[in-house]
Amino acid sequence: MTARSKRVGAALVVTGLVASGLAAVPAGAHQRDHGYAAEIRRASYGVPHITARSFADLGFGVGYAQAEDNLCVIAETAVTVNGERSRWFGASGPTDPNVRSDLFYRKAVEDRAVERLLAGRRDGVHAPTDDVRDLVRGFAAGYNSYLRRVGAAKLSDPACRGRGWVRPLTELDVWRTTWASMVRAGSAAVLDGIVAAAPPTATGPAAAQDAPGAAAVLAAADGAPAGVGSNAYGLGEAATATRGGMVLANPHFPWDGAERFYRMHLKVPGRYDVEGAALIGDPIVEIGHNRTLAWSHTVSTARRFVWHRLALVPGDPTSYYVDGRPRKMTTRTVTVQVRGPKGDLVPVRRTFHDTHYGPVVVVPGTFDWTATTAYAITDVNATNNRAFDGWLQMGRASTVRELKRVLDHYQFLPWVNVIAADARGEALYADHSVIPRVTDALAATCIPAAFRPLYTSSGQAVLDGSRSACALGADRDAAVPGIFGPADLPVRFRTDYVTNSNDSYWLANPEAPLEGYPRIIGDERTPRSLRTRLGLDQVRQRLAGTDGLPGRGFTAERLWQTVFGNRVYGGELVRDDLVALCTGRPTATASDGTTVDVRDACAALKRWDLHADLDSRGAHVFIEFAVESGLRFADAFSAADPVRTPRRLDTTDPRVLTALADAVRNLAGIPLDARLGDIQTEPRGDRRIPIHGGRAEAGIFNMIVSTRSPGVGYPKVVHGSSFVMAVELGPNGPSGRQILTYSQSTDPNSPWYGDQTALYSRKGWDTIKYTEAQINADPNLRTYRVGEGRHH
Repeated sequence: MTARSKRVGAALVVTGLVASGLAAVPAGAHQRDHGYAAEIRRASYGVPHITARSFADLGFGVGYAQAEDNLCVIAETAVTVNGERSRWFGASGPTDPNVRSDLFYRKAVEDRAVERLLAGRRDGVHAPTDDVRDLVRGFAAGYNSYLRRVGAAKLSDPACRGRGWVRPLTELDVWRTTWASMVRAGSAAVLDGIVAAAPPTATGPAAAQDAPGAAAVLAAADGAPAGVGSNAYGLGEAATATRGGMVLANPHFPWDGAERFYRMHLKVPGRYDVEGAALIGDPIVEIGHNRTLAWSHTVSTARRFVWHRLALVPGDPTSYYVDGRPRKMTTRTVTVQVRGPKGDLVPVRRTFHDTHYGPVVVVPGTFDWTATTAYAITDVNATNNRAFDGWLQMGRASTVRELKRVLDHYQFLPWVNVIAADARGEALYADHSVIPRVTDALAATCIPAAFRPLYTSSGQAVLDGSRSACALGADRDAAVPGIFGPADLPVRFRTDYVTNSNDSYWLANPEAPLEGYPRIIGDERTPRSLRTRLGLDQVRQRLAGTDGLPGRGFTAERLWQTVFGNRVYGGELVRDDLVALCTGRPTATASDGTTVDVRDACAALKRWDLHADLDSRGAHVFIEFAVESGLRFADAFSAADPVRTPRRLDTTDPRVLTALADAVRNLAGIPLDARLGDIQTEPRGDRRIPIHGGRAEAGIFNMIVSTRSPGVGYPKVVHGSSFVMAVELGPNGPSGRQILTYSQSTDPNSPWYGDQTALYSRKGWDTIKYTEAQINADPNLRTYRVGEGRHH
């Protein structure tokens, strides 16, 4: 035990917690002001196993443990969702990203968006249940308890030690953080366009502020939020050696900031018992397993909002027609405080305009606000208050069939698919997320002709806002109006396997494609990404026993070896064609017209082992080539053979050699035959930890996106593989492997700041620790109790 651990353990207050076991508060009993108590058992790598007798107590334990490890992250997130970044972190001007963020979130605060979502019948659909409210209340109390005990001035993390923005957390802070996650792929994705929206002046359209985020969303091929993705397998009895279910969780999320995962095991005896991970600041496991069921999430392609084209009243650009009758927009002027270079606070104001559909948004050049037309969006997750209840009930389900019933009832997943398997050996894929109800009939009738190509190509629906018949409507089986009900969502049960790697639902299992769904959910019979194709190929080879590993079918060990095999599928397909092309062409023309010698790059590619392992030499050359759009195929995609097509490099396309030349230019000063582990690293203190894996554009399953530093390499991971779990469900409970690639804590003075990162570097793992035997077998187990007395 470290000295710091002893000090923390000695300072804790115990309130009626019995070490040998905790009696649960009966279901339905709402805990009010009795005080808090929880047991925390820290296992290897700092992973907390938290046991409590009620959900309020459990939340307290989670909040305390997360504050021990990541208080600065939680505190900064509270600043963000309350619209105070500019006040504390400054801004370069009124269009600075901090200012735009503050205006957006401050408007939500002043609109009382969260308070309105908490009002209503506490059934988990209309409003959160008492259990979930207790969990959130306890989380805030646990965080605050740790902050009080240590004091902001004595925090071990220099990122926020003694900073004025570190303050006690409120329940509303937690709920606002959750709301921000819900709208991540909706209104928050176009917040620039919401902030920039202003009516035209008498002399013409208003000068639009920068709206880069809104423009990027418009250009995106699907509705996935920027910077996140995932792989997942759900393996049934026909795909595993033990005939039980298995799940691979491999989310690709940022390695820094508020979207980091946090490993934990949470238990209220008799009521909830789940191991896995959640985003920092969330009090419930979001990806994980219980005794007989495991699940993961991947980012879905479905769109989360729709546009409404508004016909404006002549002479009044803030009024619009619906069925021939004018309606007035509502306005709210929001003020945020911006810290100037001298430390003084300067107010910045912005007036927002809302319609009954939602906020007005501008994307300059496409969705402009003119004297005759404006555009508003409906974000169907802006009223999604069901997520914590949904995840709570997911954790209580015992089979994938029960899980499907939870999904049907709560319809809470904001922008992700679910991939699951159970101990009986059945697997499930479902894009059971919150999706605007744009049926084929509605699209045919209500999308103006000018916007139909946009809908066909990307799933973005622009509806005629002047007709009430073009509103989203309601499905009888939907949890709330405006979204698709369960009967209209893609779902597949299998006893062999289901997968997803961020393409649409279509090929969750190629033997049984999912087809016939509205375009807003995703595309069908179109080319899949190289990462999707590799994911499917890996399963097929494992089942056939042709991947070079022993036997057939998956075990936890074989699944781990598959994920971290670091095959580069694009290289397998085209490397030889590329080498043949560049061998005869010692020079190539770069995009800027300069001539580049590609002989050394060609030689490095010829010797490359077609992997993205630490020892792989030349992998970075191919990755840069792929990122530069060098993977141009000569053969056509075939919907009849979607996993294997296309597969031949178009050596007649001059852009192929141009991409290679650009790759060489990008790598100036970096040896073209360098080991990947020597140039792709992650800093932890004074260490540089070698990192394997690479970009999805090259067809790498173990996705790692790193910043390129000229003449140096890739010294910092931006996002990629994060929480990785290979869990096997059997008669004796769950077993398997797991890791958090960037480690449990963001505090550089924590013992858990880089330990799992070093473990990931050597393809190691931590074991699943769910049963008491598994937990107690951990040689590093440390138990302590946290609590507070009765509140008055």
